[in-house]
Amino acid sequence: MAISSSVVFIFTSLLFLSGYVLQQQTVRNLQAVIKPQPVAPPPPSPVLAKHFGTPPGHSFYDKYLASNRPKGGWAKVAYVQLVREHLHVCNALMLFAVLEEQESMAQRVIMYPKAWDQKVDGQSPLDPHVDTSKRLLRGAAKRYRVMLQPVEPMLKVAGGESVFPLAGLLSLAAYNRLIYLPPSGLVLDTSGLDHLFTLPMETNMLGISAGSEDETITPSVVLLSPSKDAFQTTLESLPSNGYDEDGFLSKIPRLADLPEDQVHIVAKTSSLRHEDDGFDAAEFLDTTSYVHISDADMLGPEYDTPREMTTLARPRKLQPRKAWHDVYEKYRQGRMDVCGLDLEPAPRSGKDTGGAEKQQT
Repeated sequence: MAISSSVVFIFTSLLFLSGYVLQQQTVRNLQAVIKPQPVAPPPPSPVLAKHFGTPPGHSFYDKYLASNRPKGGWAKVAYVQLVREHLHVCNALMLFAVLEEQESMAQRVIMYPKAWDQKVDGQSPLDPHVDTSKRLLRGAAKRYRVMLQPVEPMLKVAGGESVFPLAGLLSLAAYNRLIYLPPSGLVLDTSGLDHLFTLPMETNMLGISAGSEDETITPSVVLLSPSKDAFQTTLESLPSNGYDEDGFLSKIPRLADLPEDQVHIVAKTSSLRHEDDGFDAAEFLDTTSYVHISDADMLGPEYDTPREMTTLARPRKLQPRKAWHDVYEKYRQGRMDVCGLDLEPAPRSGKDTGGAEKQQT
């Protein structure tokens, strides 16, 4: 009888303990369901990471975004390239490739001759370089989010050929500010160039020069504030026959002085020959936003210039010469990487910049 009672007691105790354990597990599960779960913080805004390509958290970057913003926002400002020759199509693509890589938020526009889209008797134009240029333009639209805009010629130059003048950029009235970079050039850092969208302008066109005072200066960067009135007024002031773009550029008002922290935005290769012994090539490449590649004795960075011409044009001092060579080499490599194009062979006579582009196969 005592053994039976013990057995009953043990089994009753085990049953009670198992029921208690199951009850506690059920209570914990109910508490877990009823208890509110912590809400994960929202991911960082992708917009902040695309202003100038500088990571959020950088003190200067944060202060800059708080106090500087283009009028109307980034949808109302654009980099625009006007390409009239096949030679300069790749230069435009190289510019927009850097803008995309460094995440500039400004819009991007390429204006090109409408004739490149036209066909004769259902066939492509006889110019063998049109197909290459159109392929590159399609690539710019797809890879770098560039808006392509074909344009008709408006004015005749001295040789009788009709062109779309630079003043025609003022017709892009959908934008509050435009930046035009005359070919050819190398963009190293878009943040400095993006800053130019915020500079005050009292005229519809403003040039920024980077040449030496003893050179004939044409602007290396052109800022434009488009409007229909400005476009019409400027167009009416131009000669209908014998339009000279270099002359037009030389008459654009110049920005007297850049802010002290922006003096290295623009440089020009021809000015490197005037630098002294204190010049530092590495610092130049690290602090300059845009280098306008223009040397009187060179054919242009698109060409495989003969050695004797290169020797004559390059700076004499060691550090400026190193910076000069690095800029030309970066441009050559950019043509290959972005466009798949090698350097053009030097023309047989004179400084002919209308040559064909040689595609790398």
